[in-house]
Formats: sequence, structure tokens, C-alpha cells
Amino acid sequence: MNFQNLRLDVDGRIAHLTLARSRRLNALSKDLLREVVAACEEVNRSDDVRVMVVSGEGTSFSAGFDLSDFASGDTNPRESADLGRLATEALTDVRALTIAAISGHCVGGGLVLAGACDLRVAASDVRFSIPEVDLGIPLAWGGIPRLVREIGPALTKELVLTCRPFGADEAKSIGFLNEVVAPDRVMSRAGELARSLADKPRYALTVTKQQVNAVMEEIAGTGRNTTDAEVLVFAMRDPESREASRRFLEARSRPR
Repeated sequence: MNFQNLRLDVDGRIAHLTLARSRRLNALSKDLLREVVAACEEVNRSDDVRVMVVSGEGTSFSAGFDLSDFASGDTNPRESADLGRLATEALTDVRALTIAAISGHCVGGGLVLAGACDLRVAASDVRFSIPEVDLGIPLAWGGIPRLVREIGPALTKELVLTCRPFGADEAKSIGFLNEVVAPDRVMSRAGELARSLADKPRYALTVTKQQVNAVMEEIAGTGRNTTDAEVLVFAMRDPESREASRRFLEARSRPR
């Protein structure tokens, strides 16, 4: 398939999905989210691919939700707001094991996208943040139950409500990351892990992934998050939420 916002490269049993909007720090536009779903469908059609590495082009994994792309005046805001959920579910449900290779910044929806992957390897200097509350919107796309499953309810509340940034070492210590490596080793380490897993029997890999995902759904299911779109649409129309978003973006644009 011809993708405009990502690259999907397949080499035998290993696929590489690269978010390719580096000029926008791989911000998650509507078109990019649609292409993530299509790329996962493409991988599912392959009888060979067993592992998929997910990364971002350039200096960042993803700057998160592309606010400019979800502007007011959208003819179908509910559908647009739901694309993130569909993309994260596609990554969760794709048959291949997924490894997020995280560098630079991993923000908001980008963190949710990484959290939808089975394993996560990050650079030691990566910066995570979840700024949605400061932007006047709730964390959606199934982000809350995914974080609760990985790091627990108390830390999920703290990180989502305070919006404070945190680094790779903290992310590893709280259970969000599998490995932290030197910045120049992220892709090579993800590749090593992918090759190791791709050599294992496919049936055992698939069943293990399915069993773990089934248990996680029982602990904190993401099925209820079909309502996340309505919550986002309301927040984008709520005057106080819109004012918070304006202040946040204005402060971010000031010279430092």
C-alpha cells in the first residue's frame, strides 16, 4: 500500500512501521491514524510477519494528538476523535508481536500508541509527558485503562492529572518500559529483540500474546472506551476547556 504519513517495510518475519511526519514531530493526524489501522491490516494479511517494530522518524517518537488537525469546524468531529482509539486497538490486536522503539519525545497520544505495543524499548534521554488535562481535554483513546494496567491507578492519576514530564528511568521503574538503552542503541536493540522473537514458533508467540491481552482486558478493559470520542468532542466545545487549551498553546509558543 502507498502510505503518505508512515512507512511500512517488511523483511521476512519482521515488519517496521515508522511514523513519518518528522516535520511535525510525528504528531498524530487523522490521516496518520487511519494509516496505522491500514498498516496493521496489511501486516495481518501476511503469513510471514511475526514481529513489528514501531518507531518515529527523526528526533521524536510522537508529539501526540495533532491539535491543528482536529480543529473546530470538522464536519464529523466524533469520527475524527474516535480514530485514535481505532489505531491503538489495531496495534493491540495485530497478530504480530509489537515492539515500540521510543526516542526523543513521547507525548500524550503518542504515549498511548506506545502503550498499545507489546514491548517497549526507550532511549535513556527520552521525555514522556501527558499534557491533555492542561490542554483542557481528557486522556482518551483507551489511554487510562492501558496505563492503569501497566503502572497502577495511583500513578496513572498522578501522571495524567499533574501533566508533569518524566524520563526513561522513571518509566522503567514504574513498569511502563521493558528496557532503557543509550540513545544510539534504540533501533539496534529493538531489532535484536525482534530477530530473537521472530525465530520462535509463531503459534506460541500468538497464543501468549492473546492470553496476556485477555487477562489485561479482565483487569482493566478498553472496550468501554468507545465513549472516549464523545468525551473529546465535548471537551473541544466546552468554553473552559477551550480556554485552557488556548493558554497552554500560547505559553508553549513563547520564546524561552
